[in-house]
Amino acid sequence: MIKTEVVDHIAHELYKAERDGVEVDKFVDQFSELDSELAYEVQDRLIGKKCREENTRISGRKLGLTSRAKQEMMGVHEPTYGVLLENMQLLEGAPISMRPFIHAKIEPEIAFIFDKEVKGPTVSVTDILAATAYIAPAMEIIDSRFRNFNFTLPDVVADNSSSSRYMIGEKLYRVDNVDLRLMGMVFRKNGEILATSAGASVMGHPARAIAWMANKLVKKGQSIKAGEVVLSGALSGAATISPGDHFSVSFDGIGSLEASFSNN
Repeated sequence: MIKTEVVDHIAHELYKAERDGVEVDKFVDQFSELDSELAYEVQDRLIGKKCREENTRISGRKLGLTSRAKQEMMGVHEPTYGVLLENMQLLEGAPISMRPFIHAKIEPEIAFIFDKEVKGPTVSVTDILAATAYIAPAMEIIDSRFRNFNFTLPDVVADNSSSSRYMIGEKLYRVDNVDLRLMGMVFRKNGEILATSAGASVMGHPARAIAWMANKLVKKGQSIKAGEVVLSGALSGAATISPGDHFSVSFDGIGSLEASFSNN
């Protein structure tokens, strides 16, 4: 296949896998040319298809593999990023159906809401904070479309960095009222503490991960737009979700967020 056919084929297969709730095998085993650069082209094609087919639009971005431990596990030296769509956002309160997911996991995050455009190539932590209107507690549901949650870096990038759904706390907070590096986090499952962490677990400062992404996006002529949401990366490992589970995340200074899951 020529390059555009490879991109179209992988994007189509990933779209079908998510729509139908079925697993697919790693694409790197079928296409030796699939590297990270080509994978981001697949991601863009997949997002375009989802926007058309599902009548939705981009609401923001998300970071993945922001912890050193996860990067070492994957054999990489930098994070990944993906795209958030309006129809991926869930509202706090109503039980979340497990039906759309293949093998869902949930992660605690910090959401940044921007009121200014951020465009690379020299974006810094200070630039990110200056362009941020608000922050809020968040959780992301990730759901790899790959068989047994087994994939390589290009595979996961193509699969929109395992994005599936996300939720953000309804109360928003000014970024200059907290120290994001030292801000503590507690992540609970069914009332039991799963993990404790701090903002610094995301690349030393969560805004650093977003700055990295902004400087990568400019190479494709893209940027973080005013009004968009960015999930800055998980503050702990992902937790597997089962029907009946209840999760909560609480942060020092910016409140908490809860999510419950059902079979319906």
